[in-house]
This record gives sequence, structure tokens and C-alpha cells, in this order.
Amino acid sequence: MNSKLTMVLRIILGLALVVFGANKFFGFIPNMEMPAAAGNLMSAMMESGYMLKLVGVTEIIVGLLLLIKKWVPFALIVLAPISLNMIFFHIFLAPAGMAPAVIVAIINILLIYDNWGKLKILF
Repeated sequence: MNSKLTMVLRIILGLALVVFGANKFFGFIPNMEMPAAAGNLMSAMMESGYMLKLVGVTEIIVGLLLLIKKWVPFALIVLAPISLNMIFFHIFLAPAGMAPAVIVAIINILLIYDNWGKLKILF
């Protein structure tokens, strides 16, 4: 893949992860209205005291790794289950907000493909 395109996708994904991860701590992006089941899941994650924070910290760390171009293959593998969960959350609980989740997943897949030479030993 074109190295400039890869760089742009990596930076966009990194920025998005840092912003949305930080939002889990500071709440600067207004919450969208969610169906009852999605709201119940989010409430349970908040009430657990750690789950939403763990996801937020993971998103921030992965985003920063992508932005500084450090351990990118590792960051992409850590992000894979998060992006898959984002897709499933929106398929099963909140279909209206699926576009950002799909974009994150597609960029993650493209960057994994671009880094496949470093990752194929894992599979």
C-alpha cells in the first residue's frame, strides 16, 4: 500500500482513538441517544468502576502508539478485538451509530494488511 496513505490512515486512526479514549474520562463529546439495551450495557460498564476506564486507557495507549509510530503491529493487534466489539455493539444494540465503528474497523484491517509481513508469524 502507498506509504503516504498508510501514514494518513495511521494518524487518523490514532487521533480518533486518543480522542474517543479521552472522552471516556472527561466526557467532552455529548452522549448520543441509544436504544435501551445499548444504554443498559454502557451503564453497566460505567457502574463497574473499571471497565469503561480500561477500554479508554487501551484506546489512548493504542492511539498514541499509532501516532508516534511505535510498535504499530502490536497496537493493531490489540485494537482488533476492540474494533470487532465496536462493530458487534452497533449491529446488535445501536445500529444508528455504526458508521464510525465501520470506519475504525476498515482502517484497522487495512493497516493490518499493510503490516502483514510483521504479523504473519503470529498466525
